[in-house]
Amino acid sequence: MTAPSTAFSPSLRDLWRRTRGPLAFVLAAVGIAALVAVSSPTRPVGHLDPEAVTGQGSRALAQILRKRGADVTVARSVDAAAAAAGPDTVLLVVRSHELRPDDVARLTDLPGDQLLVQPTPDLLEAAAPGVEVAASSLPAEPLEPDCSLQAAVMAGSAELGETLYTGGSLACYPGEEGHSLVQVEEAGRTITVLGSQQPLRNDSLALEGNAALLLNLLAGRDVVWLIPAPAAAQPTELHELIHPGFVLSLPVLVAAFALLAFWRGRRLGPLVAERLPVVVRASETTEGRARLYTSRRARDRAAAALRSGVVDRLRPVLGLGPDAAPDTVAAAVSARCASSPQQVHALLYGEPDGADPFLRSDADLVRLADELDRLEREVRQS
Repeated sequence: MTAPSTAFSPSLRDLWRRTRGPLAFVLAAVGIAALVAVSSPTRPVGHLDPEAVTGQGSRALAQILRKRGADVTVARSVDAAAAAAGPDTVLLVVRSHELRPDDVARLTDLPGDQLLVQPTPDLLEAAAPGVEVAASSLPAEPLEPDCSLQAAVMAGSAELGETLYTGGSLACYPGEEGHSLVQVEEAGRTITVLGSQQPLRNDSLALEGNAALLLNLLAGRDVVWLIPAPAAAQPTELHELIHPGFVLSLPVLVAAFALLAFWRGRRLGPLVAERLPVVVRASETTEGRARLYTSRRARDRAAAALRSGVVDRLRPVLGLGPDAAPDTVAAAVSARCASSPQQVHALLYGEPDGADPFLRSDADLVRLADELDRLEREVRQS
């Protein structure tokens, strides 16, 4: 009497045994990622950032200034720049497009000289009255100073010319439509307008007289390097970030998920452990089939079973698919053994006229099995 089938639900211990390996791997990966993220130093990579080591950064210029005794203060807001600026400092302003209108007005009231690198029209009008943009978005090229400014004359040619200006009390590095460096005396201060970012960049500081020009303009004074941080985005409500199409697709997604859950839920259930009424060994099955063939003298079926087994095992070895034609199989086998394709075909598929010499007696059938075994070994060893 067979035992009844019983439903088998995994216990908590079984679930823990199955999931503890993947769970440990995930926890280890998260821990390593968190450790790397915390321990890895973060370096600024911004454009003209005095702490950035990339090609577009300006860390090299800031380091040279510090080695020459200057105190370089990095200010990322106008409040920080106002706290550090004084009568004996030079305010270096880059990326002025990040400034707000009220910040521009505050900069014009700060003490000390100022060096404005490609300032916006609003900052240019407020800090350097009378200076106007003559041309912009030009390629940088080496220009000669051609002026009486000692800092420019000592530096010689420099890569300037991206933006050209007109006006000012002193103009250097002339281009076709204006000058790339102009100075204005305003309220006892010297406002220098530089029309190129190339002399400040790490990847071009060593070209021409770029480094000498900046060092001469900033020489002997502490530098307040103002690089405004990008303006913070206005707070946005969560529903404003959701695309309207997503809201319209929610009913369809919910319905599809419900149908999928219903379809899978009807088919799947707990595992069922069922005891087989009889367990038959493979050797007994083979011997039983052999006895049936012997009792019915079915040598043809026995030979067909032997041949199909050999062909099925040799096809992957020969790189052939399951639909390979008999002639193709015979030719491929013949190429790896000493038999001709005709002999191989007769051995694997029998004689075409039905007069198979291996079906005359049981001894011939045994000889067929030996020949097939020899052929398979020869092919595999070739």
